[in-house]
This record gives sequence, C-alpha cells and structure tokens, in this order.
Amino acid sequence: MYVSEGGVEIEVPGARDGASEGAGDDVFYNPTQELNRDVTVAVLRAFREREPRAETYLDAMAASGIRGVRAAAEGYDVTCADLDADAVELAQSNLDHNDFDGEAVHRNANALMYDEVFDVVDLDPFGTPIPFADPAFANTRDLVCVTATDTAPLCGAHQKSGIRKYGCVPQNTDYHPEMGLRVLVGSMVRTAARYDKAAVPILSHATRHYARTYLELDERATKADELLDSTGFVYHCEDCLHREHEHSLVAHPPEECANCGSTRILEAGPIWLGPVSEADFVESVRDEVTDDFGSAKRARGMLDTLATELDTPTHFDQHRLCKLWGRSASKMEEFLATLRDAGFDATPAHYHGTAFKTDATVAEIRDATAELDPEA
Repeated sequence: MYVSEGGVEIEVPGARDGASEGAGDDVFYNPTQELNRDVTVAVLRAFREREPRAETYLDAMAASGIRGVRAAAEGYDVTCADLDADAVELAQSNLDHNDFDGEAVHRNANALMYDEVFDVVDLDPFGTPIPFADPAFANTRDLVCVTATDTAPLCGAHQKSGIRKYGCVPQNTDYHPEMGLRVLVGSMVRTAARYDKAAVPILSHATRHYARTYLELDERATKADELLDSTGFVYHCEDCLHREHEHSLVAHPPEECANCGSTRILEAGPIWLGPVSEADFVESVRDEVTDDFGSAKRARGMLDTLATELDTPTHFDQHRLCKLWGRSASKMEEFLATLRDAGFDATPAHYHGTAFKTDATVAEIRDATAELDPEA
C-alpha cells in the first residue's frame, strides 16, 4: 500500500497502524510518529536558513525511508541506512518513486558514520540511541537529531536500566517527561564533549512515548566545557514536592527539605539543567510548519508553547499540587495569571495540559494561589 505524508508518497508493505518502526519482521511505517517527522522537516527548513552549508543528511535507521524521503523533498542530499536488506530496497524504491536523488545503503549505521561525514545525522532507533551516539557526535558537522523511545529507563521507572544506558541516576517523579528529556540531553552533551564538541540543544520536546532533541554542534572545546557547567543535580522532596537544583558534576544533596524538613529527598543526576530549546529557533521552526503537514495544528501548538516555556529544570502539575493541598484545581489560565500577578514568572509546559513552569517555590505557589480555593 502507499501512504502520503508531507507532500510525498511512499510504499509501506506490511504496515500496521500503531506499529513501531524497526520492530518485528516487516518494515513498518509508524503513523503515530508523524508529529515527530513533521517537526523534523520544519527543523531542517529552519536550520538551512541558519546554516546554509548544511547539505547532506543521514537517515541512520531508515526502515521505510520516510524520513529520508521527506528530507530529500527539502533539497538535502540524502543517505538512508539500514541493516535490513528489505528496508534498504524499500527506502531506495521510495526515493525513486518520488523522483529524488538519494542513496539507500545496506550498512551498519555506526560503521557508516565513522567512514563518512554528514552535515545532519538523524538517529531514530527503536529504544535507546546510546549505541549510536559516539559515531554521530564524532563525525557529524552541524546537527544531530535524536529520538529516544525507552521512556521508562529515561524517566527512572526502570532506574537500573537508565543508570546503565545514560550514565546518571534518573528518578521517577511527577515531572517524569521532563526528567527523561533532560537525562537524554545531558547524556548527549557529555558524549559530544568527549570529542571536544559542544552539542547545543536548539529544540527539544517530550511527546507521548518518546523524547526528541536537536543538537547543533560547535567544535570549540571551551564551548563544550561551558555546556558541562550546565549539567547537575535536582533534589526533590517526596513529601511536599519542593525542588532544588545545583550546577555541579558532584552531588551535594541537602540533609532535609528546606520547605518542610523532610529527609525523604530524591537525588537525580547528573542531568541537563540548561535550556532545552532556543526560543528564537523554535519560533523559526514554527514558521516553517505548513498546512500539508498532517500534524500541523498539533505541531504549531506545541512549538508555540515551547517558544515561551521557562527554562526551569522541572515542571509542576497543578492537579498534583492541588490534591496535595486538599483543594480543587482551577482553570490553568487563571492559575498562571494569579502566579504572575503575585510577581512570579509562570508559563504552560508542553508536556501536558496541567503542566506548568514557574520560578516560584512550592510554598510560594501555594500561598500565591490560595485565593483560588473556594473553601479558603
């Protein structure tokens, strides 16, 4: 069968709705990843404006070749790689079907990335990207795009697996999507630094079952050092949900919570504590989303939120806080406006509808929003 996406048409024999690319015996097309691919195309458009020399693109885990075909539609010189010979044949057929130049190769992605240099490398594996990170950062010139679908290890639900894979201690918290995203970005930043490169996150998001980040490369070792200074630890009180963080590669956890005195403090890290996106770039990506994208409305909404989202390394869930305080939740717009009226910064977070970011502490949030409690 053929499917259309973003102005291209590809053949996807054996496709099953909701199946994961790269899983099972067939080469799958995953319709649930259309938002991921739509945003990727918008990033490729915006990045070319930022870095006109970027011409070559590697789809390192090609499967049906949909990512490579869509990158070719944007004028990139595309290589699709896969270990599955049937996938390679299909990816080449899909490039040819759309009259695009481009090559599909039957190669191990790591060997290929060590052998050849690409301007943009896209890692979209089934599970963790860690086995492919070293060659990607060692040899890519400009941009590395990374998806991780192993959210349980990333977010601390499968903590030992997360420790093994990502070289940090993740914790399963109320802000688990952000924990996973920052574990991923921190791991990628440290990997790039081993090659004296800075991997600067210019757009990142956590959506449903995956985390995705786009990292612009800077070959100055001093810049890599600067980014390492933006990693550190988050300390989270399990009783009152108070959070603190410190920029350090060595943890200095508090003995007790500064808010409630509890000694039940979770320590997570080292994770990325800096901005996960650049607002100006996110806005330029948003401008590149076109109506032929199947997820255009969702993509624009998410990017609008990302462009204004605060850089705090954790987010809160209004419903979780209100349940803890024994009060009813209010409309999100009213809740955030009340925080801003009290003198704090507060924005929605893109993770879900009740998530928000603020520079206020838990105690300050509770006091500032107490007037919203009808029983207060």
